Amino acid sequence: MIFNTQLVLVTGASGWLGTRLVRSLIAGIADCSDLPKIEPHTEVRCLVLKGQDTYELQTISDRIKIIEGDLRDVKSLSPFVRGAKNAILFHAAGMIHPKKTREFTEINVNGTKNLLEVAAIEGVRRAIVVSSNSPCGCNPHVDHFFDESSPYHPYMGYGRSKMQMEQLINTFHTEGNLETVIIRAPWFYGPDQPPRQTLFFKMIRDGKGPLVGDGKNLRSMAYIDNLCQGLMLAAIQSQAAGQTYWISDENPYSMNQIIDTIEHLMEHEFGQNCVHKRLRLPGIASEVAWMIDYSLQAMGVYHQKIHVLSEMNKTIACSIAKATKELGYKPAISLEEGMRRSIQWCKNKGYL
Repeated sequence: MIFNTQLVLVTGASGWLGTRLVRSLIAGIADCSDLPKIEPHTEVRCLVLKGQDTYELQTISDRIKIIEGDLRDVKSLSPFVRGAKNAILFHAAGMIHPKKTREFTEINVNGTKNLLEVAAIEGVRRAIVVSSNSPCGCNPHVDHFFDESSPYHPYMGYGRSKMQMEQLINTFHTEGNLETVIIRAPWFYGPDQPPRQTLFFKMIRDGKGPLVGDGKNLRSMAYIDNLCQGLMLAAIQSQAAGQTYWISDENPYSMNQIIDTIEHLMEHEFGQNCVHKRLRLPGIASEVAWMIDYSLQAMGVYHQKIHVLSEMNKTIACSIAKATKELGYKPAISLEEGMRRSIQWCKNKGYL
């Protein structure tokens, strides 16, 4: 179980997950001491959009090489994959919250196709691609868990684009062009989080933590280092080629549990004055939001807050049994410790 390559490629490297993955590849994951790092001579080549902030990446190691490019422009990808024979590619770039729905297809589907085509030509050995829970949609009831045999039932435009992306990836593998592994990541959390996650903490502190319905619906979540562990295992385990894996914390959490845990930690360990209230909405609020979201997306328009509200009363839960058995995946961090680290990071940054 070693990274037998002189080059690792990472797309979306300046993003939350991408930066954490690059750091994990070079420095390892503290909670997974048996997981190998890349060799000291291995170059990590990072694809970023022009103008993106790469300061955090550049502080990790002098082995990192920054390449500007755009998945939508296949010519711009040539410097990124040049001389990449036998390389490992981590494709973490993607569009989640666009301005226009057409960007889902342009980036998640067509952009991935562009990337895998040039990677195959250059002889990249394996591509590990970050997907989502969204191709499978929402669980039919609270006791149901998705696994890798669950049928596609994509949720809105994002889910359709990720489904089409997965189908494309599997075609590359079955046709022998490139080894591929798909990692389905649910809602993830942890240090280096984006502003929307910090806002969620502030809402809980201020008594505006959103609960739609009774709050008993379950959500699988992935602490960011657990997710990085799954991605790295997918790169080094030979039997992972051509496979799809759900990667999350060991068990899903109810929305009540998520909000209660964050509130408790902020008040009792971080000195935050919490209001101890919830922004409670009836379950029908999510159904109304779903109808509005569906109508807007049919017109090519995406509204992030309406979309998120449409999911708030849904159960989105998965089983990690396959990843545990085949990859040796062992999520080391669960909700309380993961949120503790997230809040500490926010505190250190002066965000709370």
